[in-house]
Amino acid sequence: MKYFYLLIIASCFSCPTNAQQSSFEKSDGQKTATYFEAISWYKELDTRSPKILLKKMGNTDAGYPLHLIMVSADGKFDPPKWHKQRKVVILINNGIHPGEPDGIDASMMLVRDIGNGKVHLRPNVVLAVIPVYNIGGCLNRNAHTRVNQNGPEEYGFRGNSQNLDLNRDFTKCDSREARSFAQLFHYLDPDIFIDNHVSDGADYQHTITLITTQYNKLGPILGKWLKESFEPGIYKGMSVKKWDLVPYVDFESTDLSKGMNMFNETPRYSSGYAALFNTLAFITETHMLKPYDRRVRSTYDMLKTFIEQAAPNSETLISFRTIAKQSSLIQREFPLSWSPDTTRFSEISFKGYETDSVKSEATGLRKMFYDHSKPYTRKIKFFDVFNPDNVIKKPVGYIIPQGWYAVIDLLKLNGVVLKQFAHDSSMLLDVYHIAEYKSYTRPYEKHHKNYGVKTSSSKQLISILKGDFLIELNQPANRYIIEMLEPTGDDSFFAWNFFDAILQQKEGYSDYRWEDLAAEVLKNDPVLNEKLEIKKTADPAFAANASALLDYIYKNSIYYEAAHLRYPVYRINN
Repeated sequence: MKYFYLLIIASCFSCPTNAQQSSFEKSDGQKTATYFEAISWYKELDTRSPKILLKKMGNTDAGYPLHLIMVSADGKFDPPKWHKQRKVVILINNGIHPGEPDGIDASMMLVRDIGNGKVHLRPNVVLAVIPVYNIGGCLNRNAHTRVNQNGPEEYGFRGNSQNLDLNRDFTKCDSREARSFAQLFHYLDPDIFIDNHVSDGADYQHTITLITTQYNKLGPILGKWLKESFEPGIYKGMSVKKWDLVPYVDFESTDLSKGMNMFNETPRYSSGYAALFNTLAFITETHMLKPYDRRVRSTYDMLKTFIEQAAPNSETLISFRTIAKQSSLIQREFPLSWSPDTTRFSEISFKGYETDSVKSEATGLRKMFYDHSKPYTRKIKFFDVFNPDNVIKKPVGYIIPQGWYAVIDLLKLNGVVLKQFAHDSSMLLDVYHIAEYKSYTRPYEKHHKNYGVKTSSSKQLISILKGDFLIELNQPANRYIIEMLEPTGDDSFFAWNFFDAILQQKEGYSDYRWEDLAAEVLKNDPVLNEKLEIKKTADPAFAANASALLDYIYKNSIYYEAAHLRYPVYRINN
């Protein structure tokens, strides 16, 4: 009798995990899981399957922990050992925009199906899944804010608990989520990163589209292999599963008759951030107007296809990624931006709808609409080759004063090795001055971002205090360091206002007092006097402006503060 009861208990704990049904499945594809349902789902899978482990990985602005699900065929969950065993590590992120929950539901079913053996996870591939990244937004459920979207019945909100768009936060790290993600990302060091989204914009026939890391960013070997081998394998795998996959493009700003540009993500985005560390990064974008069940199924098949393609390509991917990492150690020039090469393109088969116009019942004016009775398939140019812009020569190192601790903390968070000076000293260093810049007139993600930055440079003797930091450019994070510390970078720390204090002049003068001193300065500095006369001759308006004249003399004198507009990250050049 005791043996009989033991059998019953054992059978309960070995119930196949496919007995577990999600809210999506129970509702015939109409509902998405809540945050608490998703976490409970994974907790149950953790108890049922030795292949699955649920971990807490840092905090979020919502006060709930960021969870990570790890899935391994052998039940071992040690990322450093995974890499030593040459396993491909795939990281999947869901719910960065919780109003786009397709990946949340698709990942739940995928992990369950791996646990019960329905989906085969090869021994050389491991998964890591963030079930819900933007927890605050996921808890803020409603049925109205995604006005352009076809289901599910309820969903989360784009902004997090600070009302931040977390897919703009990967370099500035205003959120606890971004800081936790950085730790998680470097803990895993993923070979492949996938971020699941839903598109917004034009209407077309395709259910799912894909953003792939701009190939040139990954170098001539890894990037070339991604473009010519791995990515085509993803497209082929989706075609076998009956999905017409095409690249994502911002169709609202694209004239299809002239072709489409590949999406070029900067480091503020999840995929752009991942690319800084030689990770193959992808963003899935299901089409907002397709039924929710089809969107989730296509995302499920996309994730499954990545697993299928990773297994036979593991050795090549790991070897080429190792080469890319090693190359970044000796790379001498780093582009800070890229532009599409309009002379080179491929062709894609795009399935859209013809547009027409009718009278709007809302405005009484003409409105554009997509005519589903007139579908079309056309070959269009796809510009997927990019040329480097704003190329920066790598310095031997940077020096940053310890007072800029907000930047220093983020560098450390991203695995950058910093050394502190043991004694006060001085060094002749290359120094940037901010010559020109513009700032957004309206706030963008909690900042008035700087752009259009131009610099001048000079050599100066800089005082270094004990405790200031040296960053040598001989480490795997080289590209991250340069993109973040060079002031002209699109998503650099300067662009995101971390150094705005230098833009404000702290000391000044009263005209009546400075008048006499300015005269003395000109008497004792004939070179400055001559420059002033030349400028006055060339610019009559300047010559007639007493305040401008005094300011010019002041800013070219020893009385002017050295720190104003001087970028406080100094370069050690060869």
